[in-house]
Amino acid sequence: MVPRSVDVALPTPLPTGKERTVARRTWQTWSPSWVDLETPNAARVYDYYLGGSHNFEADRRMARQAMEQWPDLPKIMRANRAFLRRSVQFLAGAGFTRFLDIGSGIPTLGPVHEVARERQPQAQVVYVDRDPVAVAHSELMLAEDPLSRVVQADLTDPEELLSHPDVTALLEAGEPVALLLVAVLHFVPDEGHPHDLVARLRDALPPGSALVLCHADREGRPDQVRPHQDIYARTRTPLTMRGHEEIARFFDGFTLVDPGLVYLTQWRPDSPEAVGPHPERLPGLVGVGLLP
Repeated sequence: MVPRSVDVALPTPLPTGKERTVARRTWQTWSPSWVDLETPNAARVYDYYLGGSHNFEADRRMARQAMEQWPDLPKIMRANRAFLRRSVQFLAGAGFTRFLDIGSGIPTLGPVHEVARERQPQAQVVYVDRDPVAVAHSELMLAEDPLSRVVQADLTDPEELLSHPDVTALLEAGEPVALLLVAVLHFVPDEGHPHDLVARLRDALPPGSALVLCHADREGRPDQVRPHQDIYARTRTPLTMRGHEEIARFFDGFTLVDPGLVYLTQWRPDSPEAVGPHPERLPGLVGVGLLP
């Protein structure tokens, strides 16, 4: 994997002359030369919310505009990432060595493969995203990792996704696979039949597999549903927030592990203090389910 020392954000203002040439060589360790640095990218915006360095000024500008309408956005994104970490630690500790991360974005700041290998050194991860920019960044970052793969595929076309050789190889071994659908299903509108998509993926999993899910919830902060959806309506990825019952249906066929379907900070927190007095203010419902 590319050393962390070269994972730097684009400076502002942009350097010129020799300084720009040196900086460009550094950025290219994780950013392909063809990527448009002036157009915001959702995966890099998410990285900015996390406090990461895989983002450019255009991404930071879009994030700041969104935060003007909803200042809690960085807290929500970081709580989401913390849940991903805890769920992967839980499954790796239970013996899982295979992970399929759909809607993965850029594997930065505690990516799945690094977290899983703290407990399972030979853990294999297939990252899947439909965004060619996120995929290109990921391919460069993981070029030297023999146990990680990056696939460009779309959740809304499960047949094509499941037929990709890297995905097929992960599933056909017959060992349990952890399917990660973290903060991705709320980008599938109702007319896209998201529950049917998850059911198709579930049916392709080997026995004993798991589903890790995080979904934007409309009931914890009803005052923020319209503003939040309006923010994403201006992007290529409109948002559909759902209620508890709708989100629980994604676990049909799975058995939820304790503590069930809960708010982000409530799922197996590192400490009681980490939950906070108002977990509903970070409106994401999360859970982990196991197949028989």
